Amino acid sequence: MPYTKAGGQAVNRYSKKAYDDVRLRVKKGQKEIIQKRAEELNKSVNSYIVDLIEEDLKRGQIET
Repeated sequence: MPYTKAGGQAVNRYSKKAYDDVRLRVKKGQKEIIQKRAEELNKSVNSYIVDLIEEDLKRGQIET
């Protein structure tokens, strides 16, 4: 299915309703290391980071 402007706008509206944005800063060089590890796990960088946070929250007994 070809990308359309209207379709992109619909995705953006949904994303704003369904997701919160969190900005992450890492030291120079860390980004590439994180990207490489995510690729090794066949995950996006976002999925990799979210999974790590969820695992830590479970260990800390915080409900998500």
